[in-house]
Amino acid sequence: MPLYEYEHMEEWSQVQRHVADEITLLCDQHHREKTGGLLPKEVAREANNNPYNLKEGVSKPYNLYFSGREACVEIGGNSFTCEDQGYGTAMAPISVDGTPLVGLILADGHFLLNLIIFDEFNAPVLHIKNNQLFYSVAPWDIQLVGTTLTVREAHRKILIEIDFHPPGKVVINRGRFLRNGVEILVRPRNILITNNATFLSECHAHNCYGGLIIGHHQQPIGGFMRLDSIPRYLGDRKEVLRFEKECMDKDPVIHQTRN
Repeated sequence: MPLYEYEHMEEWSQVQRHVADEITLLCDQHHREKTGGLLPKEVAREANNNPYNLKEGVSKPYNLYFSGREACVEIGGNSFTCEDQGYGTAMAPISVDGTPLVGLILADGHFLLNLIIFDEFNAPVLHIKNNQLFYSVAPWDIQLVGTTLTVREAHRKILIEIDFHPPGKVVINRGRFLRNGVEILVRPRNILITNNATFLSECHAHNCYGGLIIGHHQQPIGGFMRLDSIPRYLGDRKEVLRFEKECMDKDPVIHQTRN
């Protein structure tokens, strides 16, 4: 599962020590079974030596609960909303080269969220597919506290921070969307496309298929902003380094690491 808890394989009550090699990660169900004596510690040790997620490359899915006839996705102070207009109502708030990085579908009273985050090498590290959360084992840290999901690519590198507001709203406060040499930085009040310094704030799209549409799409789609041609792989790190510093100053986990 993408959500996990720490467990002392040797039972803390007996050994009274914290040793890294004796601590594993379990989902809440297996944690309860281990604590209650239903899951033998020998089985936990065996699984710890050969973790399921490492074998599979991604975690098992975790269902997110969304529903309703209206949906709202807020990204960096820009909002994308739509109402169910019949089967297959869909919207792509951000799409690059034909890949919807953020998408939503309304069908039969269900709000289906789709989101994919790539790293700098175009490898997917986080995927939400029709409300099921998957992630790659590659990211440095993934944390879900309450309704806030934070994915860090490395120390000081937040890939995305999402607040879930079931049943019908998702807010992306911070994020770094990467795809085919395009870099989109999301801050709480704006979106910045670093390739050409395009700055978006307080834009709103309602009941239209597209939002921010970048690059070639085999089936052209409209949006409130469409950029067919854009410089790629500029290599200018100034804005992303500033973004990482902002995340570091804001992030309590990183503060603890620094201190």
